[in-house]
Order: sequence, then structure tokens, then C-alpha cells
Amino acid sequence: MTRSVYVTGIDRGDGRQVVELGVMELLTSQVDRVGVFRPLVHHTPDRLFELLRARYRLSQDPATVYGMAYHEASVLQAEQGTDELVSTLVDRFHRVARDYDVVLVLGTDFADTQFPDELALNARLANEFGASVIPVVGGRRQTADSVLAETRNAHRAYEALGCDVVAVVTNRVDQADRSRIAEGLASRLPVPAYVLPDEPALSAPTVAQITHALGGKVLLGDDSGLARDALDFVFGGATLSTFLNALTPGCLVVTPGDRADLVVGALAAHSAGTPPIAGVLLTLDERPSDEVLTLAARLAPGTPVVAVSSGSFDTAFELFAMEGKLSAVTPRKAEVALGLFERHVDSAELLKRVSAPSSDRVTPMMFEHKLLERARADRRRVVLPEGTEERVLHAAEVLLRRGVCDLTLLGPGDQIRKKAADLGIDLGGAELVDPQTSELRDAFAERYAALRAHKGVTVELAYDVVSDVNYFGTLMVQEGLADGMVSGSVHSTAATIRPAFEIIKTKPGGAPSGGASIVSSVFFMCLADKVLVYGDCAVNPDPDAEQLADIAIQSATTAAQFGVEPRIAMLSYSTGTSGSGADVDKVRRATEIARTRRPDLKIEGPIQYDAAVEPTVAATKLPGSEVAGQATVLIFPDLNTGNNTYKAVQRSAGAIAVGPVLQGLRKPVNDLSRGALVQDIVNTVAITAIQAQNPNEKASEQ
Repeated sequence: MTRSVYVTGIDRGDGRQVVELGVMELLTSQVDRVGVFRPLVHHTPDRLFELLRARYRLSQDPATVYGMAYHEASVLQAEQGTDELVSTLVDRFHRVARDYDVVLVLGTDFADTQFPDELALNARLANEFGASVIPVVGGRRQTADSVLAETRNAHRAYEALGCDVVAVVTNRVDQADRSRIAEGLASRLPVPAYVLPDEPALSAPTVAQITHALGGKVLLGDDSGLARDALDFVFGGATLSTFLNALTPGCLVVTPGDRADLVVGALAAHSAGTPPIAGVLLTLDERPSDEVLTLAARLAPGTPVVAVSSGSFDTAFELFAMEGKLSAVTPRKAEVALGLFERHVDSAELLKRVSAPSSDRVTPMMFEHKLLERARADRRRVVLPEGTEERVLHAAEVLLRRGVCDLTLLGPGDQIRKKAADLGIDLGGAELVDPQTSELRDAFAERYAALRAHKGVTVELAYDVVSDVNYFGTLMVQEGLADGMVSGSVHSTAATIRPAFEIIKTKPGGAPSGGASIVSSVFFMCLADKVLVYGDCAVNPDPDAEQLADIAIQSATTAAQFGVEPRIAMLSYSTGTSGSGADVDKVRRATEIARTRRPDLKIEGPIQYDAAVEPTVAATKLPGSEVAGQATVLIFPDLNTGNNTYKAVQRSAGAIAVGPVLQGLRKPVNDLSRGALVQDIVNTVAITAIQAQNPNEKASEQ
């Protein structure tokens, strides 16, 4: 039977979309096929479903998502009664349920409806669907006592109507009251109660949303600027000096278009980072001269300047009634929402109570979710040397919002802050360090000179070397000031990993004792239904048999560390004893060495790729093998083969390639592709943080 989870409320304004998004994140981390059903909808396409569809790559036909329109439901209820309405919605729900393992049901929104008892309707639908219920109560602008009473009443109301209430969520409460409310509910409710504080960035509209709502015209600005949240509104009318003192971080400046002094002053303040603003909104359909706009564009490139025809009073009235919404066009808000949910909801507890079936398949989304979850469980600090790179800053915001790890960004602090302000990125909580001016530079120079004295490196020379962000970041890892490093989005692989070879070096002891003779790499290849590990596809051009055996053992360890049971295929152009030649003999010898060093591992080789992964081929070519047909770790004989294969599978099979993940170093350093996307960076940082959790990675050998 399909399991379903019904997220509902008791009134409008509860910010329930945060909970719906958080529950969807939980479900998709556990189950491959998750459907969505909204019994009643005001209009289509539905904003939240479009966000879910984009974020979770849902293939569900939008036509099946919606039960019926509110006006249609109101007429049906009036003419034929509630029973007929419920019966119709139940039929439409089951059309979805039959195709999915779990269905997330988005309850009615209590806004502009004509149903006399909407709570009872939601309760009845949940019961008819056989769904677990999560009521959400809004606590914005309410006292702690009021929120406590309302939440208890909500639980009592749904339980009295026969619902299987698995948890309650109180949302948008005052931060100062959160702990008191959580303690009060924990002692008075028989189910878990999660309390989420109000998050200004979620209710703040973006500049793009404001522009659309007011029919504004964008005079200056780019997409990043328009995506900024307007956290506050500052209305300009005073003298420049008074006006500048009134500016707040993330504010939208609202001023008549003929106040060129305030426009230029606000943008100059933004450029200096004192403080960064969301943008400028010009009223009265007045626009500065071309000369002023040219100066404005140079002062704060990308910062939006928008003109509207209304006056300041009418504009203010519209602005204060406006609220930000989660949607497919505000992906950064989704990260804020998920970060809020994950910080204050016990995900493991809620998932257990929901009892979502576990899938045998491992989808790319499940794998990515597990990475973030594991990194978050034991937070580490990762240093990012490319602190001024736009993709790195976007990834840093996601990592910080989701609580994945602590971050140190390297580079000139003023440049990083300005770049972040221009992109509307919140780096709160990140440490910023400039290697050029850091007080650590002298100590790092002495440390590096000592490590490289045998190469003739003096302290004076080392002083220049350690100012390089990759060397500085590597030394932070070596000295325990960071647990791992990720670089390479704008640096070459050599520039990223050479410092690690010189400073961190390989694990001592050799492969039999868990050490490594060389540094190698793997890619996690996320296919539609499983994750394979490919090695080495990035570092070693032509490893000999000893090195190939080392790569196989390292890759097996890495696979196991990330939840992939290692069944190792040593790949070649022949299977078993069918072929001969130097290349095949190398793989055969490497297989023997690996088996001798690690007799506990399941290893097969030489073996062809098709015999390694396809059971029917394996049954013919290598019957009875524990690995053939079900290999999870595939070791390529050389870099040429490995690199081309992973890219062919990535492009032709639509696989997501996560990596390269370096292995064999005493402490984790990982390289990015220079074409890395934001999500690639997020995944690689999470992997690095997880590698740093391994006790074997923590030892500091001198």
C-alpha cells in the first residue's frame, strides 16, 4: 500500500511551504518514486509544485497533481454535498498513489476559500487517503503562551477527528521565544513538536518579485542583483548624511527618481560594503540622467535600479503588504528554507514516524542527500582557497545555510565581502582570511621552509610561496586549522594538489596497513538506480601493477566509507584467462597483489566492463564470480581509459559524476573541475568533510 504524508494547517500565514519542502527532502532521500497531490488549488501551475518539480526532478504529469480548483469544489459541495466532494478527491488521489511509493499531500491553504470548516475537510481527506498528518501552526506576531495554546489545540483537533498525527510543527515564532515554546510543547504533547523561528530572508520579497508586482522597469542590474532579498525598506527624503546613517544591510532604497544624490550615495555605500543594499527603487516615474546612471553602473555593477510610476506613499503601501514566496524562480530561498527545517527538525525521528518505505535503488538525489546528512552529523571545517569566485560563493551560501560544515574562505576580505554583496549572498558564519596579510603567514613560511629544506627552500622564499591561496589553505589543513580543502574551480589540478603532495603527503605504512604508496582518485558515478565508483580517472597516467593494486584497495576503502559495498572489478580488454599481453598481464598481476594485501575484499580481474556490470554477460564469461555482473568499484588500467570512460558514461548515460575525490593523502584535499557547477562544489565539500570525519584521516604525522 502506498504511504502518504499530509501536511496541513489551521489558518493562513503559517509559512507551511517550508515544512512541505522539508518533508519532500526527507522522502526523496529515502524513496525513489515520490508523488505529489494537492486536493484543492487556486490556479495552475501551482507555485510550490513547480518548485518541487524543478528541485527534485519530478517526472509526474502536472495534470495528475491537482484534485480540483477551489471554485469547482465549492460548487460541487454546495450542489451535491461534502461526501461527493470527498469521494471525487479520493478517486483522484488514488490515481496518483497507484504509481508512487509515497505521496506528499499538500493540504488546503485556508486563504480565500468558502468552506465552512476547512480543518475538518483536511482531516477527513487525510483519513480517507490513509495519510499520516503533520499539522503546521503559524506563530508570527503571537506571544509564547498564545502559540503554545494554539499548537496544542491544533493537535487535539486533528487527533479528535481520527487523524494519525505523527508530529506537529510550529513555524515563524519569535526567535526569543523558540526555546520556551519547544520545552512547553515537549512536556505537553504525545508526539514530537518541532519549533521553527521566523526567518526574515524567507518572508522578504526579492527585487525581481517587487519589480514584477509594481510593474517596474529595470534601468540597471543583472539576474543576480534582481534575486537579492529586500530585507528592509529605507525611504529617502532626508539629506544625504542623514540618509546614509539610515541604511541597513539588505535594504531596498525607495526614493524619488530625481534625488540623484541619494541614488549615487546608496550605491557608493553598497560598493564600500557599508552596508550592502538590495537595490534602489525610483518612484514618480522620474529617472536620473544618463550620466548619473552611467556612474551608478560603475559604482555597483549588477545592483538593480528600478523605476516605478507610483508615488512614495502608494509604493510603500504595496511594499509593506508584499511577502516573499518559495518558487522555482527563487532557488536560494529554498536553500534557506531547508536549512531552517534541518536545523530545527529531527529528520531521523520524523522519517521513522512517517514510516516511508526504504528503496533498494540509490538515485543521484538520494546519494547527494546522504552526503549532506553525513557531513552535517559531525561538522568539520573546510577551507576554500578561491574565496572570490562566484560559484564558490554561491556554494558557500548553500553549505552554510544547510549547516553542512564550517567554512574558511581565502582572499582579500574586502573583495570577498563586496563580491558577496553584489551577488546578494549571505556569508554569515564564514571565516575570511587573506593569506597576504594574515598573521599566520610568518609561521607558515617557517613551517614550509622546514618541510622543503631538502629542496633548498629558505624562509624568505617560503614567505612568498605561502601567500599563494592553495599553499596557504594546504598549510591550514596540515596545521589543524581546517579539516580539509577544496579548490580547482579556477586553478589547475596541478596547482591544487601539488601543495598537498609537498606538505600533507601520502598516508604512511603502505596499502597492507591502510597506508598508500601513491595518491589516486575516484569518481562517484550516480546512475539512475545505483552508484558506481570509478578509479583512477584523474591523477595517475599509467600506474604499474603495484600502484594499480594500491588504487584498487584505496578505492574500496573510499567506496565503503560512502556506503557503497566494494565489489572490485580490475578492468581490461579481456576477461579471465582469455587474453594475454603486457596490458592484460599488468591487470592480472595487480589483481593478485590486491588479493594478497586484502584477502577480505571481493576482487575480480582481469575483466571486461560488460562482464563486470551486466549479469547476463557475466553468466557467460565468468560464471560463479562474486563480482562479475555486480561490480561496484571499477578500476581502469590507465588514465586514458578511465578519464574517457567516465566522461562517456556521464554524457551518454546522463550520469552525475561526483569528483574527482582524492585518496591516499593523510588529510583530505580535493580538486574541482574548472567547469564545476555550484552543486558539484557543494557535493565535493561535503565529501571532503566526511573524509575528515574518518579517524584515520585525523592523525598528524610529522
